[in-house]
Amino acid sequence: MKTLGEILNLSVQHLKERQVPRARRMAEELLAHHLGLKRLDLYMQFDRPMLESELAAYRASLKRKIKGEPLEYILEKISFFHCQIEVSPAVLIPRQETEILLSKASQGVAPEMKTAWDLCCGSGCLGIGLKKAHPDLEVTLSDLSESALALAKKNAVLNQVEVNFLHGDLLAPFAGKKADLILCNPPYVTEEEYAALDPEVKHYEPKMALVGGLTFYERLSQELPNYLNPHAKLFLEIGASQGSAVLSLFSAAYWKVKRVEKDWADHDRFFFLEFESLDPLS
Repeated sequence: MKTLGEILNLSVQHLKERQVPRARRMAEELLAHHLGLKRLDLYMQFDRPMLESELAAYRASLKRKIKGEPLEYILEKISFFHCQIEVSPAVLIPRQETEILLSKASQGVAPEMKTAWDLCCGSGCLGIGLKKAHPDLEVTLSDLSESALALAKKNAVLNQVEVNFLHGDLLAPFAGKKADLILCNPPYVTEEEYAALDPEVKHYEPKMALVGGLTFYERLSQELPNYLNPHAKLFLEIGASQGSAVLSLFSAAYWKVKRVEKDWADHDRFFFLEFESLDPLS
């Protein structure tokens, strides 16, 4: 019976031979997951024998990683803005940039704001994280994908937050309603960019949640005003080359503030809007 340390070292070698990036980190994350340990705690138990039942599950995860499956889908859960978010191939894996977007939106919540929407919610990470940080907000999450909504509902229960869910295309399910705050990370990758994506993304994450180009921003620029209360704020994620194009789409005078900000890699990534009013006397 091999020890934990022996199994880990053999796993790292096995992953390296199959050219898996960050082989040691991948092996550590998977082993810690199956043993119910923190990754760094593995090194405190190097001499512990591993049971065959533990090895079987671990080997199955290694095979999935070697085939190229994202680590997050194998682990089935990630930490995101003080929440635990379950993920599956039905939804995009939340990125660090999206967590930064939520942090900025959370800082922008004003006391008078009552209603917030998370459009194209996917796993629900944005809306759930916002509700956890601001319990007094009435938060509604929407998505066109029923499987994504099902997972978002599980994540709301997992994080013990009460939020609303609507099924439908972008703003359609919100007919007759208005919001004070909107979060949206829509599909914004172009077909050309999609073709060049890392295989780990292209072969496993849902294309429906990735590809859209400027389409969703064009729709939002036309449809949003009728769904906003005066002085509403919007926080959108955009593609790295889309800053100028998105700014030009939102050129109407009722956008009091519009601003593109960069991510840590110095790419355009965040688009902020503040709505004045369609009624100049408001």
